[in-house]
Amino acid sequence: MNLERLPNEEKLGLCRKYYLGGFAFLPFLWLVNVVWFFREAFVKPAYTEQLQIKTYVKRSALGLLLWVAVLTTWITIFQHFRAQWGEVADYLSFTIPLGIP
Repeated sequence: MNLERLPNEEKLGLCRKYYLGGFAFLPFLWLVNVVWFFREAFVKPAYTEQLQIKTYVKRSALGLLLWVAVLTTWITIFQHFRAQWGEVADYLSFTIPLGIP
C-alpha cells in the first residue's frame, strides 16, 4: 500500500485501526503500524492529523515493546523450568522432548 496516495484523514483512520487491532492479541499489527507510519508521524512536514498519528505510533511502539518483553520473559522462564514443572509443562508444550531433563 502506498501511503502517499491516501488523504490524511484516511491515513489517520488506518493508523487507528492498526493501533486498536493490536489490542486483540495481534502485536504484529503494532509493528506494522510503527513501520508504516513512522515517516508520516516524525519525518513529514506538519499537518493537522499528524499529532494523532504520532500518538498512535508511539503507543503502538510501546505496546509492541511491552508484548516482546512479556513474551521473552515467559519463554525464558518456561525453558528454564520446564523439566521441573513435570506434567504441567508437558500439557503446555506442543512437543514433548525426549530424553533426560
